[in-house]
Amino acid sequence: MVVIRIRNVHRRHYALLCFSIAGFIIYNYIGFQPGVRRASRREGLSANSSLFSLEGREFRILGGSVHYFRVPRAYWKDRLLKMKACGVNTLTTYVPWNLHEPEKSVFTFQKQLDLEAYINLAAEVGLWVILRPGPYICTEMDLGGLPSWLLRDENMKMRTTYPGFVDAVSNFFDKLIPKVVPLQFKKGGPIIAVQVENEYGSYAKDRDYMAFIKEALQSRGIDELLLTSDNYDGLKYGGVDGALRTVNMQKLKPEGLKYLDAVQPQSPRLVMEYWAGWFDTWGDLHHVFAAEDMVAVVRKILKQGMSVNLYMFHGGTNFGFMNGALAKPSYKALITSYDYDAPLTEAGDYTPKYHLLRDLFSRYHTKKLPEMPPLRWKEDYEAAIMYQHLSLWDALQFTEEPFRSVNPVNMESLSVNNGNGQSSGYTLYETTITSGGLLRSGNHVRDRALVFVDRRFIGIFKYKSLELAVSDGKGKRTLSLLVENCGRVHYGKSLDSQHKGLVGNVLLNNIPLRDFTIYSLEMKPDFIERLNSAPWKYLPAPPAFPGFFQGRLFVDGYPSDTFVKLPGWSKGVVFINGENLGRYWSIGPQQALYLPGPWINSGINQIIVFEEQEADSKVHFEDSPDLGMTVDI
Repeated sequence: MVVIRIRNVHRRHYALLCFSIAGFIIYNYIGFQPGVRRASRREGLSANSSLFSLEGREFRILGGSVHYFRVPRAYWKDRLLKMKACGVNTLTTYVPWNLHEPEKSVFTFQKQLDLEAYINLAAEVGLWVILRPGPYICTEMDLGGLPSWLLRDENMKMRTTYPGFVDAVSNFFDKLIPKVVPLQFKKGGPIIAVQVENEYGSYAKDRDYMAFIKEALQSRGIDELLLTSDNYDGLKYGGVDGALRTVNMQKLKPEGLKYLDAVQPQSPRLVMEYWAGWFDTWGDLHHVFAAEDMVAVVRKILKQGMSVNLYMFHGGTNFGFMNGALAKPSYKALITSYDYDAPLTEAGDYTPKYHLLRDLFSRYHTKKLPEMPPLRWKEDYEAAIMYQHLSLWDALQFTEEPFRSVNPVNMESLSVNNGNGQSSGYTLYETTITSGGLLRSGNHVRDRALVFVDRRFIGIFKYKSLELAVSDGKGKRTLSLLVENCGRVHYGKSLDSQHKGLVGNVLLNNIPLRDFTIYSLEMKPDFIERLNSAPWKYLPAPPAFPGFFQGRLFVDGYPSDTFVKLPGWSKGVVFINGENLGRYWSIGPQQALYLPGPWINSGINQIIVFEEQEADSKVHFEDSPDLGMTVDI
């Protein structure tokens, strides 16, 4: 409360003073809040001294990353309110180009991808926003968030000033940037800073590239503070004049901070990504970072007067085929969960990290933090009996027309999706053979192929399995390779070579296979819907693999979150009411898929499971996650 004692003031002067006091109160207690739109503000986030200032007053960024595309829209507000209650004052989010422009010049910013609604919601909740529009965003996403149709250009050089890439970026920014320009701080919105690309110092193939991205943002109306972010190794090569350099890390290294101070003296220091946990890959263990150890580093960061952004504050889920992959030391695809061992779990539950951070952040606020929102109920529903089956071969008639080619054609170069190629899922290659012998993939399978002769399974091609024996047989036989894109590499210098499917010749007795019939199995919602009219067979008749299995989940009353568990199943994809929950794989670590309540209907829900090799008669629903055995980071 502001208390002012006034004596011997003329009535007119008294009125003017009252207006001044009212203005002071409105400015300090209302006008500086993200949710209050003002026509304009004079001065945005400034980095002209050792501390940030926002509209002329000292400001410390207590940030957290939550990605709208990894969280069901119905839960956006829940997650942001929990962030606000933890003492976070700034939301950071990437913008995934590949989701917003799935086909060249075909843009989507609706429903789950309504970026403007998400930013406005952040303001409503009382959060500032740092926008990270890429175009490359990494974030352990397929191709680092770059659209796969770029790979149709045989000469493509991503993240450079190669004309084909420049034109594509410019076209995307022409649609994206006008949507966020009105949401900037100086125009009354919550966006206080914008990042120029992402971790370019680890790529650094073109010295002119960062200047191009910076100009592309500013020429389209971006007028707030610009940032770059790099890990310690990339700091020297990822900056651009006119943008504040920030660092990404999990442990404080004095030498990295000294470099920042040397190249930008008397500038605020921001840990743009403090890695609160880590991601997981199939066949590995679930990574965890002890809460006490994590918060101890955050405490040190704040004691040194630095600002910080937690990556991730809430990880969410790689729904569908969103996940990326690692290239080194060997290829490994990421799991469906993006829990990240973050302060908020994949399902939005509080963790010890959350409580410790809330206690720490509360010391940097003059007002009491908001109450923590209540948690949502999780339900262990009755198991769904899978009562119908459809073999892959019977489902082929519901795909687009097959493509015929003398030579194998990679996924991105197929003439599907209006000439944009296939982005994700599976591709089936079939040809005719007249003899047995040794089948060699030549390391041209990306990333994993089930191999069949006359639709009988004979083995698997993957990165370490490059040969298969084909038994002798009479006459002509059909050789089939069902190739899965398990996820494109999201980080490193091999982005231009992330083609999927068959990317070169497969040899039988050292002779290249020819004359392929190629089916695109992207498993989009319209394909899953078309399966409703397919000739499903009732179980328990022996099913053929690969195949689709159908069952029903019955929900009485208001639907709750649950976790789909598939003991006895091998590897595949789960669809609930047409929504692609993502991949499952018995090798773990993840053993249960998160199913959000808003995706469930009260009453009957359709479950379709695409299984590659082995199935049980039931799909189970449990009230707790299972991310597998853990390993400390």
